[in-house]
Amino acid sequence: MFGRELDEDPDGAVVFRDLITLALAGFVTCVILILPHVNPAKARPRPEGLEPPGNVVVELRWPDAIDADVDLWVQGPGDVPVGYSNKGGRLFNLLRDDLGHRGDVSGLNYEVSYSRGILPGEYVVNVHLYRDLSQQLPIPVTVVASVKPSVGESARQIVARTVELGREGEERTVFRFRLDERGALVPGSVHDLEVSLRTRRPT
Repeated sequence: MFGRELDEDPDGAVVFRDLITLALAGFVTCVILILPHVNPAKARPRPEGLEPPGNVVVELRWPDAIDADVDLWVQGPGDVPVGYSNKGGRLFNLLRDDLGHRGDVSGLNYEVSYSRGILPGEYVVNVHLYRDLSQQLPIPVTVVASVKPSVGESARQIVARTVELGREGEERTVFRFRLDERGALVPGSVHDLEVSLRTRRPT
């Protein structure tokens, strides 16, 4: 019946065919325009000699029961200090900025910074008591530095120390150390001569 109506109205048949053709052409055009955006990009190979992150690892811990915001600050050779207000430099990145119990579902008081590669020279590690909501002073904090010279090697601890923070705003140098070109700790280079990283410029 529908076909007979189209035979009786040839102009209507032409309009119907044109409408279908235009709709199909519009659909094909949309598909062609969208295809480049949904085609997954191929994974790029890693450039030779590029090391994954985590060659120098600095970790900060303080008692989980203490509701305090303790900040980790690190500085690599010739780089800017990295901490809560500057989470990335040329060498280091602060991966976890712990605010104490606020917004923390893990229950851990923990901060960590990782380096991208190893540069020879001095590394400085500080801690800063930003806020103490628990009023349980002094707060003992433990800092551990580990080094993984290459991909196939396991990280090995090179320095660890516990210090106490006795007031809000206090910043302490936990330790400073030097690494050589192979990522090995330079003998006799570990000390804790105080220097502020929150105001320090690259050396």
